[in-house]
Amino acid sequence: MWDLRMCAAACGLVVALGGGQLIGTAHAQVGDDAPTKAQAELPRENLTITGANGTKHVFSVELATTPRQQRVGEMFRTVVPADRGMLFVWPYPQQSDMWMENTLVSLDIVFIGEDGRISAIAENAVPQSLARISSHGPARATLELQGGVTEKLGLVVGDKVESKALTAPAG
Repeated sequence: MWDLRMCAAACGLVVALGGGQLIGTAHAQVGDDAPTKAQAELPRENLTITGANGTKHVFSVELATTPRQQRVGEMFRTVVPADRGMLFVWPYPQQSDMWMENTLVSLDIVFIGEDGRISAIAENAVPQSLARISSHGPARATLELQGGVTEKLGLVVGDKVESKALTAPAG
């Protein structure tokens, strides 16, 4: 991953990588600043996903708002409850690529488009994998949930996502 981080920094790219790990421009972190433990719980707010049939699912999500919080994300945590998650709101709609480095539990990665709807879902991301998980287009935000919860609840592309964090102006 070191080469990818250096390339991203040199090219001025901003790419979100696993467990919310953010790399790019001034945020490329290699070596001493690498996360070694789970971060403290972040501030929370409710997030609601409404399906096409009107069913609402409410989650209490941590808000990863700083580059460091986004870089560490869910790393080193041993459990993500089914009604909780972590939300990464990007400063503007952008490609979002995640990975699972140092993430010990499976996650569902939900990409949220500028229209506030689910634009892509990657289910059951493999713990500690370095494989890229892509939004396949611009995402306004990325939501990490317990692995398997999107299938269990029947969440699909097109479902509406609502949260105070998503109503704030981008950037």
